[in-house]
Amino acid sequence: MSQAPFFVQRRTRPRAASPLGLAACCNLHQLNKPSPQALSVNKNSVRTGDPSRPDSDRYALSFTTGGLFHRESVKLAQLYLNLGDWDSVRDQVVADNLLQARTLNTLKRVCREIVSRLRVLCSEELNFLVEGSPQDQAYLLWLAVCRRYRFIGDFAVEVLRERYITLKTDLSYEDFDSFFNQKSEWHLELDKISPVTRNKLRQVLFKILREADLLTPNNMVNAAMLSPGLLNVVLQHSRNDVLFFPAFESDLKGMAQ
Repeated sequence: MSQAPFFVQRRTRPRAASPLGLAACCNLHQLNKPSPQALSVNKNSVRTGDPSRPDSDRYALSFTTGGLFHRESVKLAQLYLNLGDWDSVRDQVVADNLLQARTLNTLKRVCREIVSRLRVLCSEELNFLVEGSPQDQAYLLWLAVCRRYRFIGDFAVEVLRERYITLKTDLSYEDFDSFFNQKSEWHLELDKISPVTRNKLRQVLFKILREADLLTPNNMVNAAMLSPGLLNVVLQHSRNDVLFFPAFESDLKGMAQ
C-alpha cells in the first residue's frame, strides 16, 4: 500500500492572514517537537494564485526598501515584547533613532516596513525571533516576508520550492521575469509597474533570499534546514507555511524528529 503524500501543492493563491487573528494562532504551552504526522498539509488549503478570483485581490509591491532587515527586526520585535503596542514601538524608534537612519523620512519608511512584516507574526513567533539562533531568525523573517507580500509567497511556493524539489537548484532573473509575466495576466497592477521598479523588486527579492541563506551568491538554491523548535512554531500557525521553504518531504520529516 503506497504512503500518502506529505503534502500536495496546488497552484492557487494563499489566503492573506489577518493581523487581528494572528494573536491567537499560537498555543504558548505547546513547545514539543512536532511529530511527522503533524506535518501533513491539507491539499485543499494551499492557495497560491487563482486566475478565476477577482483582480481586486491585488498584490502589495512595496518591498522596494532594504532587504531582510535581520538585526533591525530582532531589535523591534524585542521592543514590541517590552511595550506591547506597535504605535509605541514606532514612537520610540523615531524619538531615539533606534535604526540609526540618516534622515527622518528614511527612519520612518524603514520602521514602517519592518513593523508591517513583524505584525504578521504571532506572539510565540515573535518570542522565538528574539530568542532563536541567527539562522532560525532569518528563516522566520523570510516567513514573515512571504506572509506580508503574497507576491513573494507565491514566488516562494511556485518557483523557489518548485525548482528545488524538481532538482533545478539554480534560480535566475529569468525565472523571476517568467513568474512576473505569468502573474501579470491575472493582476493588472503588475502591468502598471515600470521596468525600473520591476528590476528593483527583483533585486530586493534576490537580496532577501541571500540574506535568509536560501540562495547562494551564485544563485543556487539552499535547502532550508529548520530546527525542530522553529518547525513547531511554524506549524502552530499553518501547516502550509512550510511550503515557503525549499525542502523535500523527507527533509521536513527528519527535522521533526
